[in-house]
Amino acid sequence: MPRAIWRGAISFGMVSIPIKLYTATESKDVSFRQLAGEDLKPIRYLRWSPTLDREVQFDEIVKGYEYAKDQFVILDDEDFEQLPVPSKHTIHIEQFVAADEIDPVYYEKPYYVDPDDVGVKPYALLVKAMEEKGLIAIGKLAMRQKEQLVALRPQDGHLTIETLLYPDEVREYEGTDVSDVAVSDAELKMAFALIDMLHEPFDPAKFRDEYRDILLGMIMNKLEGGEVVVHEQEAPQAGTVDLMAALRASIEATKARRGEEAATPPPAGEHPAEREPVAAAAKPAKRASKAAAVEAEPKAEAKPARASRAKKTPAK
Repeated sequence: MPRAIWRGAISFGMVSIPIKLYTATESKDVSFRQLAGEDLKPIRYLRWSPTLDREVQFDEIVKGYEYAKDQFVILDDEDFEQLPVPSKHTIHIEQFVAADEIDPVYYEKPYYVDPDDVGVKPYALLVKAMEEKGLIAIGKLAMRQKEQLVALRPQDGHLTIETLLYPDEVREYEGTDVSDVAVSDAELKMAFALIDMLHEPFDPAKFRDEYRDILLGMIMNKLEGGEVVVHEQEAPQAGTVDLMAALRASIEATKARRGEEAATPPPAGEHPAEREPVAAAAKPAKRASKAAAVEAEPKAEAKPARASRAKKTPAK
C-alpha cells in the first residue's frame, strides 16, 4: 500500500475513528524531459536569487506572503502547526446529504480512507449506516495549507473522501445561454432516438487514452529508427448544418457500428478494452543518442492508428 498522505480521525458525534488517507488516483501521462537541442542533454533549473547572485539551497528557503509590492510577512513551519484549526487532525462530520444534491463541478480529487486497527469497528458501522441511508457525509479537512471541504461516501465496503471546491472557487458560466433557442418536435424526437441508441450503463473499462497509445507508438517507432506516419485529418467545417439530416446520418452510423460490433465479438472472457493495442516489440535502438533523448513509460503498447490518408516522413 502507498504511503499515507494524512493521518487523523473522523469525528462522528461522540465517536472518533482513527484513519489514514491515501491518494486514489495516479497520472498515466507520458512524461518528457527537456533537453538542450545542441547536445541532447537534460537541462536543469536553478533556484536563483538575483540579489545574492547565486543558487539558493532548499534549506535556505522560507515562505512569505506578499501583502504589498516586494513586502512580505514571513511564516515558518511552527506558525503553520500552531494555526488554531480543528480540522488539522480531525474530520468533523457536519451534515449528511443526498449525493445528487452536490453539483459534480464541485468535486476535485478522491482519496481512499483506511481505518487504524482500533478504528475498524466504528469505521465499519459508519460505512454500513451510510450505505443503508443512501447518504454521504460533509466535513472539513486541513491539508497542504488549506482547509478543504470534503464529501465522505461509502464505496464497495470502504469510505472514499472527495475534496470539494468552495463556491468562490467555481467560476460563473459566461457562455451562450441556449434555453430560449427554439427546436422543433421532430428535431427533439430524432435527438431522443439517437440518445436512446447510445444509452447504456457506464463502464470505465471500455475506454482508454488513445492519444497516449498513439504517442507511445510514435516514440517506439523513433526508438527503433523506423518511419513516423503523419496522419492528416480534415478539420470539421463550421457553417450552416441541416440538423435533421445530420441526426438521421448519426442514427444510421450508430446502427451500422453496433451491427459491426455484434458481428465481431471479443474472445470468450475478454473485455473489448482489454485488447492490447498492436505494437512491435522494442528492439535495440539504432541511434544511441536518440534513444537517450526519449523518456517513456516502460510498457509501450500502441502503434499509431491507421488513417485513410497518410504521408510518411523519415524519423530524425
